[in-house]
Amino acid sequence: MINFHFRPETYFDGTGPTALLVKLTYPESQWGEEINIYTNVIDGEYHFEAIDFYGNELMLSPEKSNKTLSLQEVIFMIETMEANPILQQGNIDLTLCGIPEAESYLYPDLENYFNEKRKHFGLI
Repeated sequence: MINFHFRPETYFDGTGPTALLVKLTYPESQWGEEINIYTNVIDGEYHFEAIDFYGNELMLSPEKSNKTLSLQEVIFMIETMEANPILQQGNIDLTLCGIPEAESYLYPDLENYFNEKRKHFGLI
């Protein structure tokens, strides 16, 4: 059973100022796209940033938070991610229409959620 209310106590383990929240891989993409979502703290708030290979400006919701996100909020962030239409490179819109494979040390149930979704749509 996936706990959608799970919220890690912190994102940081003392190894640096930035933490990798999730690594997304889109295997159906022609280029095997990957997008990483990172967080850092600025003025006491967590700020989130998504980075892909092409340097697209990816918009996240929420962009920042005063507490760690619940699993449900991270799923919403991933599923509503959009590229800036004026500056987009490659076929990022097509990639974002896909269902990713997800890896996250901080959100262990995230992988199960997207695996089940991929199974439901016949991708596994």
